[in-house]
Amino acid sequence: MTLRTNRSTVTFPQPFTLSGYPDELPSGEYEVLVEEELIEGLSFTAYRRTAIYLTVHGKGRFPDRTELRPIAWADLETATGQDPQRDT
Repeated sequence: MTLRTNRSTVTFPQPFTLSGYPDELPSGEYEVLVEEELIEGLSFTAYRRTAIYLTVHGKGRFPDRTELRPIAWADLETATGQDPQRDT
């Protein structure tokens, strides 16, 4: 099985929350990691998303801590102000 990870930066225009996490995160830029696996047996190269993580840097008592939070694609689109119904 072949895996790959894509990194990108997204900008959240306002403070936001994510499903499954109680705290509100501040607006700003965040790194997003998308893990994908190769779909084998096709006549062309194609990948399927297997996981999406939002990188959240610590604050308060834990400023050096970095957390990878598993998130859903629809939650990411909603938090960035995109339409979660659009095909990706």
